[in-house]
Amino acid sequence: MKIVSKIKEIPWKKALTIVLDVALAAYIIVAVTAFNKPDETAKICTKVLINIADESTNGFIKSGEIKKRLEALKLYPLGKPMRYVDARKIEETLKSSPFVQTAECFKTQAGHVNIIVTQRLPLVRIKAKNGDDYYLDDNASIMPNSQYTSDLIIATGSISRSFATTMISPLSKTIMGNELWKNQIEQINVLDNHGIELVPRVGDHVIYIGQLPTDKTKASTEKKIAEYVVKKLNTLEKFYRHGLSQAGWNKYKYINLEFDNQIICKKKL
Repeated sequence: MKIVSKIKEIPWKKALTIVLDVALAAYIIVAVTAFNKPDETAKICTKVLINIADESTNGFIKSGEIKKRLEALKLYPLGKPMRYVDARKIEETLKSSPFVQTAECFKTQAGHVNIIVTQRLPLVRIKAKNGDDYYLDDNASIMPNSQYTSDLIIATGSISRSFATTMISPLSKTIMGNELWKNQIEQINVLDNHGIELVPRVGDHVIYIGQLPTDKTKASTEKKIAEYVVKKLNTLEKFYRHGLSQAGWNKYKYINLEFDNQIICKKKL
């Protein structure tokens, strides 16, 4: 007995539709790929666009410095065939800078190379008694000294690197987060017992706020420091408004805010 398998025939119109669908899908894939990937065999890089966040007001790096660095390493893409422009190498080179937080480089069909950089922003300069001279960024990380000249708070005195990252950083953030104190406080001085002195821009006096609080974790310590400093500075603001405004800004040489609910002042001789 002969067994014959039956195969259901596909109508020719349906078969033709399937073939056309497959061809259209393949065309779209090829077209999209070609659109997103520049024709690097023929194009030359005609323009380099460098974008740095907060370049005009903050940070250590400028677009001209990035250009010089890439030129020195023969990585600057202008005038090069696009196929020889190594975007990943450019990114890795820029990320190796201690002042760069993120770096992105990509090419366009028009023959342009875009470089986008976000920089680490300095928060306070540390000039410790032990000779250390460096910056802390807004993430409490140490940055090397440079020719940066922006108007930052300077922290001096008995400051180890661990004390700087765990204590001076949240103290500086709290000061910089308030417009009044950001403009009024120009220096933090740490005594040998880790008591904190603040030196203002206006007024010939020094403000003592005592020792900063600590806690079990870094996060809880930062929170306690912020609360402590806000409390002390609120007291100082009231004294400024109702005390010094009447007595005179240069009457006292030392204002002690260490103890709650009282202000101890030393008059000038």
